[in-house]
Amino acid sequence: MSPPSPPGDRCDPPDSSNPSDSPDPPNEESGSDGSNPGTEDDENSGEADDAEVLLSLPDDLRGEFKEPFGPVFTDARELLAESEGLLVAIGDVVTYHLTDAGRVPDVAVLDGYTERTPVEEAIREGTSSEVYDERVEATNPAATLTTEILVALADALPEPGTADDADEAENIEGGGHGDSGPKRTVIDVDGEEDLLTLPAIVAAPDGTSVVYGQPGEGMVRVPVDDGTRSRARGLVERMDGDHERAWELLGVPTG
Repeated sequence: MSPPSPPGDRCDPPDSSNPSDSPDPPNEESGSDGSNPGTEDDENSGEADDAEVLLSLPDDLRGEFKEPFGPVFTDARELLAESEGLLVAIGDVVTYHLTDAGRVPDVAVLDGYTERTPVEEAIREGTSSEVYDERVEATNPAATLTTEILVALADALPEPGTADDADEAENIEGGGHGDSGPKRTVIDVDGEEDLLTLPAIVAAPDGTSVVYGQPGEGMVRVPVDDGTRSRARGLVERMDGDHERAWELLGVPTG
C-alpha cells in the first residue's frame, strides 16, 4: 500500500435532502488550501511561525504523498457504516461531512480554511465547537508538526489501556456517545493541520478510524492497526527533526 497524500480538504457541503450526496473531492496533489504541502504563503497561519517545530517535511519526501492510505469514500454514511471505535477527523470539510451524516468525531482537527480561503459559513456552523466537550488551540505551520499540535493530539486521544478505548467509542442512535463515552475534543489549528494525519494513525488505539480528505477523490478512512501504524510511523521518521521527542509527547514507544 502506498503512503497517504497530504489530505486535501475541499468538499462542497452536501445537499442535506439527499443522504447519498457525495462530496466534491479536492484538487489533486494539493494541501488543504490547494497548495503543495509546506508551500502555502501562511496567510492563515497567524502566530504559527512562533511555534516550536519538532518535525518538518523535507522536499524529497513530498513525492511520497500521492496515493490514499486506505479506502476512499465519496459518501460519509457509507464510510461510517464501516467505521467502529474512535473516529478522528482531520480537516474542516471532512468533519462537516461526518457530522452531517450523523456522527460527531471523537477528535476533530480544524484550521478554518480550505483553498486558501475561510471555509463556507455552512461548514463553519456544521463544525461548531459547541458539540464538543473540550476545545484546544494549537499552532502548526504548514509542512510541520509542532510541540503544541502533538501535545493537543495526545491529550485528545485515550491513553493506551484505559477504559476510553476504541471499543467504547460506538455510534449511538446514529451519532455521538452517551454519558459514559469518551470525551469529544476539537483542536483548532492556527496554521495547517494536514500532516497530523500521520501521528494520529501512530498514536490512536487499534480499531480507530482516522479520516482525511484525498485530493481529487474524496475521504480516506484509515483503519488503525499494526500495518497502518507501521507505515505512518515510517513516514514520520523520514521527516526532519526530533523523532524521539515527538514519540515521547505522543506517548508511544521510541524504539
